[in-house]
Amino acid sequence: MLITPGKLLAKIDSPEDLRKLDRTQLPQVCNELRQFIIDNVSVYGGHFGASLGVVELSVALHYVFNTPDDQLVWDVGHQAYGHKILTGRRDNFHSNRTYGGLSGFPKRKESVYDAFGVGHSSTSISSALGMAVASALQNHHDRQHIAIIGDGAMTAGMAFEGLNHAGSTDSNLLIILNDNCMAIDPNVGALKEYLTDITTSKTYNKFRDEVWNMLGKMSNFGKSAQEVVSKVETVMKTAILRQSNLFESLGLRYFGPIDGNDIGHLTEVLNDLKSIPGPKILHCLTVKGKGYGPAEKDQTKWHAPGVFDKITGEIKKKVYDVPQAPKYQDVFGNTLLELAESNPKIVGVTPAMPSGSSMNIMMKAMPDRAFDVGIAEQHAVTFSAGMATRGEVVYCNIYSTFMQRGYDQVVHDVCMQELPVIFCLDRAGLVGADGPTHHGVYDIAFMRCVPNMIVSSPMNEQELRNLMYTAQLDKIQKGTKAFTIRYPRGNGVMPQWQTPFEEVQIGKGRKIKDGSDIAILTLGPVGNYAVDASETLVKEGISAAHYDMRFVKPLDENMLHEIFSKFDRIITIEDGCLQGGFGSAVLEFMVDHGYSSRVKRLGIPDALVEHGEPDELHRECGFDKDGIVGAVRELMHASLPMGF
Repeated sequence: MLITPGKLLAKIDSPEDLRKLDRTQLPQVCNELRQFIIDNVSVYGGHFGASLGVVELSVALHYVFNTPDDQLVWDVGHQAYGHKILTGRRDNFHSNRTYGGLSGFPKRKESVYDAFGVGHSSTSISSALGMAVASALQNHHDRQHIAIIGDGAMTAGMAFEGLNHAGSTDSNLLIILNDNCMAIDPNVGALKEYLTDITTSKTYNKFRDEVWNMLGKMSNFGKSAQEVVSKVETVMKTAILRQSNLFESLGLRYFGPIDGNDIGHLTEVLNDLKSIPGPKILHCLTVKGKGYGPAEKDQTKWHAPGVFDKITGEIKKKVYDVPQAPKYQDVFGNTLLELAESNPKIVGVTPAMPSGSSMNIMMKAMPDRAFDVGIAEQHAVTFSAGMATRGEVVYCNIYSTFMQRGYDQVVHDVCMQELPVIFCLDRAGLVGADGPTHHGVYDIAFMRCVPNMIVSSPMNEQELRNLMYTAQLDKIQKGTKAFTIRYPRGNGVMPQWQTPFEEVQIGKGRKIKDGSDIAILTLGPVGNYAVDASETLVKEGISAAHYDMRFVKPLDENMLHEIFSKFDRIITIEDGCLQGGFGSAVLEFMVDHGYSSRVKRLGIPDALVEHGEPDELHRECGFDKDGIVGAVRELMHASLPMGF
């Protein structure tokens, strides 16, 4: 089902076409663009509220600036749907986030208008500043460089690092702060309060409007008038708000706040800012979900709602005849609360993902013991380490892909100090439609190489509960090791998942099925593919033993000695990168102990896996049920190494 664009939008195949329109036509373009996004996402799914909120900003930027020569960097990229549609991808937008289709985020390989690939937050200021410096070195002094960053992304330390550097330069950089008081969940922290103070001061806003009117009237007198007004406004901000302006104290010219959903005013302001040299910031107030009532009222729910009825606002969910297994994140959230109710030392930490990780369950029940620290993974890890020094039992829940951002803190602040922080890595493995920026494929490799670290992965919901229970036991907490528990996005396999807690012996795997021809070693939920594959293999006369190893560090060496002594053909399976992962650990064991079985590793190759449904990506990487069966057949017909 292809969505038909409005009559003006239908003629816009590039920003050049947009710039041919009269400014009075821009409100209609905005209306048509907003409706096109609503129509597409309601049918095909995707991120929603963020892009609706910046429709006017997307149109204004491409109308005022000479893209792609002028460089736009959209932080994170959730808000870039309008940008994509205006830059030649309108007719293919229905393929957004589907296997083989458009990426859900700006991507350099996809379009010359995507100046910088994004997906993780808070990179826009640093990258746009780098572009601005490079342009100056190459004598492209008229080129504009614009970073569009949300107030949620602005909480990350990297954004402040970029601001601090930008303020010390004379680079041609414009930072647009898209302020809607939301990330996925409502923003937290002192910066949020600071921005709220600016935006809600009636005295300041009245004065600001007068300043902008004065600026417009004085524009005929040249740049000096703008500079005078800017200085006066700075003094007034300080006096009215009783504090210095954060951004101007860092050396950036501050303008705003202005209504980011007013296309007429936006184009006027952006035109004015083009002539003002040096680093500057424009503070735009927008409404996340603008133009779609339900999304404006419940912005968290409508961040990425999936398929919905655009008339009624009903989000469509699959209806099942039998009970379904829960999401792993909900098992985590409910289990954490259950454990915290019996262990008063337990606390929870998440960097801006309370609903995404389901830590909001504990936050609602125990608000003084669960902490959302904002988009600040490095801080989340070291904050957790600090609490652990005082004997708190800390469950630090970070998506696997975002754990990459706090890795130095894991090494330096947790493991070197022998602190028993429990890292629950959600979205581990191939996550689906968000693609390579969000796949959690490296954590096995980068966690297992760090001393004083336990690395585990449950095969199902019961195992997740038991690993979480084990990690908080006194004898584990009094040890010297951090504890990683990785689990995937999406649903598990056990509708009846609330099983009694059982302690898991650290470094101890379990045999799922005996066999005589070949051994299948799995880590984590991919073991369920192996269960299904084993049933198919039995019908073909192949007797496959299946071992759920549970731990990649420490490995169950007793079990591995048993396996290598019995089997000359072994397959390892993991939803993680093959280089340095679980299979590599098994090979290291084999070499270190003088075994010489033929081992085939299944997992994620040394390549970037694009977006698609998880089962599509598992099939592409060869470790779904059919991939396992095919690998076993291949190995059974392969020649054995010398000595067999």
